Amino acid sequence: PGAQGQLPGPSAFDLGAQSGRWAAFQERHRLSCEEAARLLLDAYEYRGLVKHTGGCHCGAVRFEVWASPDLHVFNCNCSICTKKQNRHFIVPASRFKLLKGADNLTTYTFNTHHAQHTFCKTCGVQSFYTPRSNPDGYGIAPHCLDDGTVQTIVTEDINGKEWEKAVKEHKTIRDMSKP
Repeated sequence: PGAQGQLPGPSAFDLGAQSGRWAAFQERHRLSCEEAARLLLDAYEYRGLVKHTGGCHCGAVRFEVWASPDLHVFNCNCSICTKKQNRHFIVPASRFKLLKGADNLTTYTFNTHHAQHTFCKTCGVQSFYTPRSNPDGYGIAPHCLDDGTVQTIVTEDINGKEWEKAVKEHKTIRDMSKP
């Protein structure tokens, strides 16, 4: 660590014998030091996951999410999910990045106001939301992902009409928003 507990900047690291490889990697892929570091960290931290991209119908809202190519999708029968035909998979917030459209999102809440149902102001599509069961994560609509990264989808029915009981008894849903 640098002075007064601050971490040194990227140029302060001695890469030793790897400095030539690092420079060649950056040049070959036309990446800045920060972009190259992010690419390598993503590959290590998200091993076994793929980067899915997606968004709303009109394209005003775009996001990326790191998740398995084999999706575990929930089909909830609560009042809002039934009306919207909301099927979703859950990821931790650390694996989700809004690329554009924050200013084009609006939010709807009801009942406990814990779930944050976000949707595009222009086209009305909800491509992701913050679920009540996992407030530190995101529920992603698989039908809003771009083609090419999803291999399989397994759908599981959830009894959202008895939400407290369903979440309490579910083996994994509470842990799905943890990295």
